[in-house]
Amino acid sequence: MAIHKKLETIEAIKQKAGKGVSMQMLLSLAEAPNFAMRCFTIDAGGFMPHHTNTVEHEQYVLSGRAMVKSGETTFEASAGDILFIPAGEAHSYETVGDEAYVFLCLIPKGEDCIEMVGC
Repeated sequence: MAIHKKLETIEAIKQKAGKGVSMQMLLSLAEAPNFAMRCFTIDAGGFMPHHTNTVEHEQYVLSGRAMVKSGETTFEASAGDILFIPAGEAHSYETVGDEAYVFLCLIPKGEDCIEMVGC
């Protein structure tokens, strides 16, 4: 059965890790058979600390800019960019400028265990 939602009806849940990070669960693994779709917002001046996940991430940047560190590589990501973060690769985000960094993040079905790095 098809699912249709309005973004403004989905609660933004403040994340414990980092500063100024919230997540909206657009499609959960209970709703979609293969992937969950989430929308993350990192406020201007915010960051998501270095961490690993047990599942890969496919990401599409909607707005803003952030310095992204993934593995040994650091780059600036901005609206329109597409990112792939392999499972188990340490990664982090720090906003650049005065605009929130907003991105869609898809994860495959499976348990997503998160571990902070360097804490």
